[in-house]
Amino acid sequence: MSARIGATPEGAKDKDSAAAAVQKMFDEIAPRYDLLNHVLSAGVDKHWWNKAAKTFDATLKRPDAKVLDLCCGTGDMTRALLARRPAGAEPVLAIDFSHNMIELARTKLAVENAIFVEADALHLPLEDATQDLVVSAFGFRNLADYEVGLREIRRVLKPGGQIGILDFGEPEGLLGKAYRVYFKQVLPRIGAMISGSRSSYTYLPASVEKFPKPKVMLGMMAEAGFAEAAWTPYLFGVAGLFRGVAGGPR
Repeated sequence: MSARIGATPEGAKDKDSAAAAVQKMFDEIAPRYDLLNHVLSAGVDKHWWNKAAKTFDATLKRPDAKVLDLCCGTGDMTRALLARRPAGAEPVLAIDFSHNMIELARTKLAVENAIFVEADALHLPLEDATQDLVVSAFGFRNLADYEVGLREIRRVLKPGGQIGILDFGEPEGLLGKAYRVYFKQVLPRIGAMISGSRSSYTYLPASVEKFPKPKVMLGMMAEAGFAEAAWTPYLFGVAGLFRGVAGGPR
């Protein structure tokens, strides 16, 4: 059995303490989270959400499709998914375990066709095989156990349902070297100035560095029961979309 791979904020000694530290961190930075995302990505994050959502158009256009935005944060991916849903469609279910983040999402999308639930992505309050699509944008990387997270997503997906995980990566070559300088030295300073929390934006590059490389992540997806696992890089690999199809009952 492989060692656990998941988010490990500074000072975390096990899965429970890692999850508690991540939850506390996002509760603290929630008020400035949207502004920081847009500033630090030069606005390209909006393009990534929309591009990822478009990938799943065939499912999103079905009025009866059950769609889950996992680790929804303040609801930007939820909004991108909703934009592709037809009138009268099933609401998008959005889940996050940060109380402050999901309350902001609930306020921001108050008139939208979405249901917000505060819950842990590793212990979803959903029955087996109930979802047609599960998408997670820039949130899966913060789970305390990636393998458990993948298995839980597989559990709630119907056979043939789709998974989409949009998250940061590390480009190769000279671009990668320049990117790492920005990510490890510049970004924490900007993040600290805007949010007042330097540690949160020191954690961000560390979490990206630890996140499994595409080949490893695709192998983990296959082990969890996903077929047709694939990765599409965005902006030379600064970010990318993992996707796959849930196999039959396990």
